[in-house]
Amino acid sequence: MLSRLLKEHQAKQNERKEQQERRRREAIAAATCLTEALVDHLNVGVAQAYVNQRKLDHEVKTLQVQASQFAKQTAQWINMVENFNQALKEIGDVENWARSIEMDMRTIATALEYVHKGPAQHTSS
Repeated sequence: MLSRLLKEHQAKQNERKEQQERRRREAIAAATCLTEALVDHLNVGVAQAYVNQRKLDHEVKTLQVQASQFAKQTAQWINMVENFNQALKEIGDVENWARSIEMDMRTIATALEYVHKGPAQHTSS
């Protein structure tokens, strides 16, 4: 009887150990699955952040190139406007010069007309 009780006790103890070992393995497997799921979830976020960073880097480079091109184009526009202003000033200078020459020519023409007709003709009229 005592021997049978001892065997039953040992059998129950072995069964409990096996059950405990099985539960331990299940817990380890569940923890591993959870860890892998968490890591996968984090990796997705990290991968998305990496992709976003690469896109931002590309956009920054594109923006830098465009800003440089815009600066060059703006400098060309400024140069064109300055040249245009200079041309307008020169046209104004030529116009003033032409007026001055015209006035001088009228003065000379009047003087020549006066000389050609003579002083006597001017006084009698």
